[in-house]
Amino acid sequence: MASPSCASTLPWTSAFPSSSRPLAERCLTSSRRAPSLVIVAQGKVKKYRQVILTDDIEEVGKKGDTLKVRAGFFRNFLLPKGKATLLTPEVLKEMQLEQERIEAEKKRVKEEAQQLARVFETIGAFKIPRKGGKGKQIFGRDVDKRLVTVPEIREIGEYVAEIKLHPDVTARVRLNVYAK
Repeated sequence: MASPSCASTLPWTSAFPSSSRPLAERCLTSSRRAPSLVIVAQGKVKKYRQVILTDDIEEVGKKGDTLKVRAGFFRNFLLPKGKATLLTPEVLKEMQLEQERIEAEKKRVKEEAQQLARVFETIGAFKIPRKGGKGKQIFGRDVDKRLVTVPEIREIGEYVAEIKLHPDVTARVRLNVYAK
């Protein structure tokens, strides 16, 4: 590449201020010469990149996965859409800290669910007044079946229901159903 100073590109004889022309004028005249050919050696291009996904991508991976992908796929798709970043030690450390924070949060939520389950189980039976029909029959009510498992309650009596407080924690609650 050409040197940033103009004087170094001039021939040896005109580089010295022997002529009466100012340096700026001499630089202008030197730029009119034929451009020199500069060859820059390129290093070997990496074909693959280690990346970490910042988003879920179908058929590629989930958020937080580290993958080895082709450089063009990373450069043309993942990087512009913000779906991945290059795997550097700083990014890896940041992701590990984030993962530890998430694990701590999950543990805290599970402990709270276990405490709530102990409270439900030590309270005893809940008393539920229901409008009754003939004899011991009562009218039903819809309950979210994903969170609570309640036996079919059609009569007055005592029942046991299971409440799902966390994927790993369920509480058993006794229910006393009586007519109003």
